Amino acid sequence: MAEQMAPIRDGLELCYETFGDPGDQPILLIMGLGTQMLGWPDGFCEQLAARGFHAVRFDNRDIGRSSHLRDQRPPTIKQLVRRDKRAAAYSLADMAQDAVDLLDHLELERAHVAGASMGGMIAQLMAARHGERVLSLASIMSNTGHRWRGMPGLRVYPIFLRKPTLERDGAIEATVSTFRLIGSPGLFDEDELRRIAGLSYDRGYDPAGSARQLAAIVTSGDRSKDLARITAPTVVIHGTKDRMVMPSGGRATARAIPGAQLQLIDGMGHDLPRALWDRIVDTIAANAARADAPDPRPAAA
Repeated sequence: MAEQMAPIRDGLELCYETFGDPGDQPILLIMGLGTQMLGWPDGFCEQLAARGFHAVRFDNRDIGRSSHLRDQRPPTIKQLVRRDKRAAAYSLADMAQDAVDLLDHLELERAHVAGASMGGMIAQLMAARHGERVLSLASIMSNTGHRWRGMPGLRVYPIFLRKPTLERDGAIEATVSTFRLIGSPGLFDEDELRRIAGLSYDRGYDPAGSARQLAAIVTSGDRSKDLARITAPTVVIHGTKDRMVMPSGGRATARAIPGAQLQLIDGMGHDLPRALWDRIVDTIAANAARADAPDPRPAAA
């Protein structure tokens, strides 16, 4: 289905796209920091659809074709380092509410939810604070917000200090250089990455929006107490070669969520390489099968 816009609260809109039969069980896909919904590749979404899911991917606020909060100043490096709460224009909890609002727009009472990186943090808060809306949870390459678990490797920190370029070719090269460092070694497709980076630039390149998302992450604190309230069947998927969110983040997440299953994938970095789609989709589907999943749509009046 072509991209559509969903009006949510406070005059914001979310851009979304769906794959598969609307009559199938819905799965909401939440992407990570500074990454548009294209981070869930078409082929990956089509595999989910082939497994009986109605897949919904969307741009978070401040990214892609969703609403950008350009009236809010981006945080400074000093504010981010100090985790200064004044740096944040919104919180991860606000972004979780955005996702719930999207379900409301789609008239879905409940959905399976999968989130990657920052999207995993948002998905965790959906399951913790809006548990009645979440059938199952897949937290992928994410963490609990604990300051010492799942932090980036030392070689990754310069990425956050790099001054963003505003021109297209430079933005594409910056994306490629980032994933050479954090992607799955020997598995990520550089040509495909360049294609997606170019599409992303054309859809809505906004480094200030990504910085506001980063402020939401660093000021939201440790979510462990929230995670302990999750009752939805949960699987935690993490790569053994993840340099952006070290595997300790996945282990901590699985420990924090009652009954969560941990699936460590050997050789996977901080991306979704095509070679691992079957494994990841199988894991998501197996976890979803653990849920009691009635028809998520409201009964006819």
